[in-house]
Amino acid sequence: MKKSLIALVAVSALFLSGCAAAAEEPDPQPSASEEMTQETPASVGDIVAVASDTADFSTLVAAVTAADLVTTLQGTGPFTVFAPTNEAFAALPAGVLDALLLPENKAVLVQILTYHVVSGAVLAADVVDGNVATVEGQNIALSTAGGVSVNSVPVATADVMASNGVIHVIGTVLLPPGLDVNTLL
Repeated sequence: MKKSLIALVAVSALFLSGCAAAAEEPDPQPSASEEMTQETPASVGDIVAVASDTADFSTLVAAVTAADLVTTLQGTGPFTVFAPTNEAFAALPAGVLDALLLPENKAVLVQILTYHVVSGAVLAADVVDGNVATVEGQNIALSTAGGVSVNSVPVATADVMASNGVIHVIGTVLLPPGLDVNTLL
């Protein structure tokens, strides 16, 4: 009987320690991008706030500010923004970004930035192949072949939610047809 009681105590101790260890293990947490796509729009800020909180959008935020588009992108929307990263802006020809940020080139900057915006909130799962009008007025070509792309530029991170729309991260600054930024130099 004594051996049975000792065995029962030992098994109980092992069982309880296993339960405690399992309870102590944290639940797997989603990555930052997974978390952003899972949040409801009411739990996050507007497009400008989300972009401002993302280090890789600091150039985009500076451009939106220089173009006086902050208030617009903080509006009700909804908007879909194909947002170029800092690296995308850095890939523009040397001197173009600095020239775009000058007050005398504000109209060109507005044209470029609004070419990245579509009215309505379009999640990646809802994208259909074809042309879509931008806020700038010209069309962009959306494709779902091999993942979502815009004007043949792949979307690196899709469905970054904002309270007034959605952001899709891209690695290239899209230029409206007919616009030659080299004339700014």
